[in-house]
Amino acid sequence: MLQKGRPGPGAGLGDEPRAGRPCAPRPGPHKRSRPPSPSKAAPGSPTCRRSCTRTPRAGGGAGSRALPPLPAGCRPSCFPAVVLLVVFNYAPLFGLITAVQYYDPLVGVWHSPWSGLDQFTTLLQDPLFWRALQNTLYLSLVQLILFFPIPIVLALLLNTVLSERLRNLIQSIVYLPHFLSWVLTITVFQQMLGGAGVLNQFLRQHDAGTWDIMTNSHTFALLVTFQAVWKEAGWGIIVFLAALAAIDTHLYEAAAVDGAGRWRRMWHITLPGMRGVIVLMLVLRLGNALTVGFEQLLLQRAAVGHNTADVLDTFSFYYGIATNNYSYGAAAGLFKSVISLLLIWGANKLAHVFGEDGLYRR
Repeated sequence: MLQKGRPGPGAGLGDEPRAGRPCAPRPGPHKRSRPPSPSKAAPGSPTCRRSCTRTPRAGGGAGSRALPPLPAGCRPSCFPAVVLLVVFNYAPLFGLITAVQYYDPLVGVWHSPWSGLDQFTTLLQDPLFWRALQNTLYLSLVQLILFFPIPIVLALLLNTVLSERLRNLIQSIVYLPHFLSWVLTITVFQQMLGGAGVLNQFLRQHDAGTWDIMTNSHTFALLVTFQAVWKEAGWGIIVFLAALAAIDTHLYEAAAVDGAGRWRRMWHITLPGMRGVIVLMLVLRLGNALTVGFEQLLLQRAAVGHNTADVLDTFSFYYGIATNNYSYGAAAGLFKSVISLLLIWGANKLAHVFGEDGLYRR
């Protein structure tokens, strides 16, 4: 006689009887028991547990298995970005071979004669090239001093606006000039500050003379920087606003409880929280130090003269492409790329010296 709560001799691991209920009888000799098939396995059995872990494919049958997931770096959604990067950033690098050739577009790259370093020798002996390099470095220094801090200041000021609706309105207004082309931007400045612009017409009506702004070569660097600030400073605050949003608000509350005012909270909490992003943007800016705006300067070159407006980009265009001397322009472009690479490498090393990550961690 079976005892209560104890399984009978024919019970399995998952067939423990309840108290007060007899065990199921063993099958007789006329009915042979078969092991359950995977499709009709008993619930709780090891076979059922193995079959239940299989995930069917979308649109597949009941017994189909799921495909293994793709690696994180090989998602299909990243393929268009990779294609664009290869086509527009890496494929054109093949054209650098023309810098060591006497390139002739009629015979192509494969049949153009080699020049060795003759193009670079001519480039370094050209006084117009050194003048363009000097203008590039001067404009880059002015923009680094006057333009780079503006987005940081705007982000700090915008972060103090309490009304979310007003903050969104200000952001939309300062973002708008970024979507205007340089042709429209310079047209706006010409209509406002040009010889027949609104400012000079107002000065003439009040017998105050005129103010030469758009054609003054001495203040051209300040004009170019002001145009860049008006067009791109609002767009540049996006990264710094993201850095401000990542700062823990409890730090501000704890500092306020300790008696820290607005300026002390900004100096000891806000600016240290933005330091990593500021250093990163500064490294990237130094890497683009020799890129100060091709289209912007090309449109204003005739107004102030080539001695003032020529930079390395416009030099490559006018003395390379415009004169069909493609190898000479490629040599100037390659020189600019190498110097930019050295600048960004040096700026990144300097960031590591001061304990920041820069473009990558050590």
